[in-house]
Amino acid sequence: MSQNLQSGERLRPVDLARGHGLSTQAVRNYEAAGILPAAARTAHGYRTYTSLHAGALGAFLALVPGHGHPTATAVMQAVNRSAADEAFRLIDESHAQLLDDRRTLQAVEKALRDLDPAEAADLGPVSPTAPAPRPGRTFIGPLAERLGLRPATLRAWERAGLVRPHRDPQTGYRVYDDADVRDARLAHQLRRGGYRLEQIAPLIAQVRTAGGLEPLEAALHDWHARLSARGRAMLAGAAELEAYLRRCG
Repeated sequence: MSQNLQSGERLRPVDLARGHGLSTQAVRNYEAAGILPAAARTAHGYRTYTSLHAGALGAFLALVPGHGHPTATAVMQAVNRSAADEAFRLIDESHAQLLDDRRTLQAVEKALRDLDPAEAADLGPVSPTAPAPRPGRTFIGPLAERLGLRPATLRAWERAGLVRPHRDPQTGYRVYDDADVRDARLAHQLRRGGYRLEQIAPLIAQVRTAGGLEPLEAALHDWHARLSARGRAMLAGAAELEAYLRRCG
């Protein structure tokens, strides 16, 4: 819509809203949040917008899919207060996060390729006074340390069904066997990849049912697709933001 406006054309909130399928209240909220520049007012107090506001709205809505609502909001706020360098820093951080997510995905794929149940054998006992588990089994402390997690995180994953350790009948310690260690590692990698616990639980259940990692192939394919979509959305957002910056002068 903004591309068809003359620079001096005046718009009502409803005109700006309709072009993007928004409510007029949403437009007012965006202005109040600093996403749009402050609107001029008529003698009767009504807001009037211009192509500059249409450009700001288009840039914001284009930034959201790639960067998320909070970052897109912060970028537009920075631009509208003439702090372009701050906006560029925020965008750089978002791109860095995408790169980190890509590297995490690669790490997940490598972890799945390299996953070896025998790795659980060297995790050791939870403390010098705790009994050593049988080969191929470990306790919560060493497993948490190996994964770089807190034991409380593993207990939360247990409640969510991601891991299913059993209790040693004599000591009451949680004991993780090879399959539990595999599930914990998979859960850890998928959490790093942005998956929620409720998304991971059925994947882990499929792995258990199948007795292997094949069911995760579809999830990894989806993960690749989502990262690619974010990358393309960032490009689209950059184009809209550049056009708005030109309007701002």
